[in-house]
Amino acid sequence: MELECLGTAGSCLHVTHYIAYFRVSTRHQGHDGNGMNAQRDAVARFVLSQKGHVLHDFSEVESGGLNDRPQLNAALDECKRSKATLVVAKLDRLSRNAEFLLRLQNSGVNFVCCDCPNVDRFTVGILALVAQRERELISERTKAALTAAKARGVRLGGCRDGHQRSTLMVRANRQAAQRFNQSVIGVIREIQATGATTLQSIAHCLTRRGISTRTGRTTWHPTQVRNILRNT
Repeated sequence: MELECLGTAGSCLHVTHYIAYFRVSTRHQGHDGNGMNAQRDAVARFVLSQKGHVLHDFSEVESGGLNDRPQLNAALDECKRSKATLVVAKLDRLSRNAEFLLRLQNSGVNFVCCDCPNVDRFTVGILALVAQRERELISERTKAALTAAKARGVRLGGCRDGHQRSTLMVRANRQAAQRFNQSVIGVIREIQATGATTLQSIAHCLTRRGISTRTGRTTWHPTQVRNILRNT
């Protein structure tokens, strides 16, 4: 944060300087600009609301699972050099890897996420560990379910009648719902950790993050959040 004067005597304001980082995970998004443009718009709105100023921006096309990101490293170096704050549109634009996020936390660079402004370098470590543990639990449950099914002699295919097909469809639908709930509960826990505890506020944050519901809709309702919390 620096003191900038606007021309007239005594007209000085504290202006926060930002370094913006944008990332998309596919070449297609990088070429057509859809993902990048949405992130740029979100960052522009946030910085304007804070009466801040973006000094530089960095962007790259990279997989969310990779930790070797030259443009992000360059953005962090620029933050240190200019004493600026790193700003990203979404928390998952940084990484879904706990080790990487913890390394970012220890870098000493302040950062802010437009979708959850309450998350900073002091709280991201908690969120990263929660997300990492949720992924581990999903993997453990999947392996356990497959092992149990194999022990029962369950095999895919070979339906002999409509009743069996119907039973398998119901079971598959139930399992799909469980998988979806498990994929979203980690994000809900992250949102709760930022202080959003009501069903309405959680639904609002999920909508702002652009996370689709199980039916593919982009708007979340409190009842959907309640059902996921009840069933996980």
